[in-house]
Amino acid sequence: MTLVVLSITSFLASFLTLFSGFGLGTLLMPVAAIFFPVAAAVALTALVHLLNSLFKLAVMWRDVHWRVTLVFGLPAVLAAVPGAFLLARLSTMTPLFEYDLLALHAAVTPVKLAAGILLLVFAMAEWRGLAKKAGFSKKWLPVGGLLSGFFGGLSGHQGAFRSAFLLHAGLNPSQFVATNAVIAALVDLARLAVYGLHFSILMVHIDATLIGAAAVAAFAGVIVGRLGVKKVTIATVQKLVAVMLCLLGVGLVSGVI
Repeated sequence: MTLVVLSITSFLASFLTLFSGFGLGTLLMPVAAIFFPVAAAVALTALVHLLNSLFKLAVMWRDVHWRVTLVFGLPAVLAAVPGAFLLARLSTMTPLFEYDLLALHAAVTPVKLAAGILLLVFAMAEWRGLAKKAGFSKKWLPVGGLLSGFFGGLSGHQGAFRSAFLLHAGLNPSQFVATNAVIAALVDLARLAVYGLHFSILMVHIDATLIGAAAVAAFAGVIVGRLGVKKVTIATVQKLVAVMLCLLGVGLVSGVI
């Protein structure tokens, strides 16, 4: 059941990036958190996200804008390290409090609280279309990289910040997708290195078959999209996904998930 749900989520998340501002990581992480501890869900998502980014690069590497990659990507990689260290620290903390709700025992932990709050913030920002409304010029790219990298390392929510800044970097659609992919891959590599140093969560909770199935499903989402689905913004899809993310965020904050 876990493999099926995560594979379907990976496919839909990869495909839905054609219609909304949500990225693969934003959608996959909270669903994975239903089945695994939050830290394991973040790490699993990072691996799938990395493989998906590398797949995109294999198709579109000629379109990478290397100057933007350097200006935005270097700060992002550097900031991903303290973000990932913070996740590792939060994941070892004891629950803030526990309670019983009907037949359910819930525990509110620092890592669940942090991930849930971030999920709610990014869901509401996407609902209001803040990434597209923001008017950041090119001079803000290093700042965007720092924000994107830090939150990427902490919870995997890096796509919203990348979009907010790279949308105003003067890139054409192909350059935007390719540059996005290479920066995402670099951040994923940096945070996975830190996760591996601090906890063997992937070895304990997740096997290679699950990671492979989710990655292949994400590849399929990219392929289906490139076969003829045009990149558009559909407000209804964005709002439905935002509601789902809000529900999952509340579940994490309350300790139910």
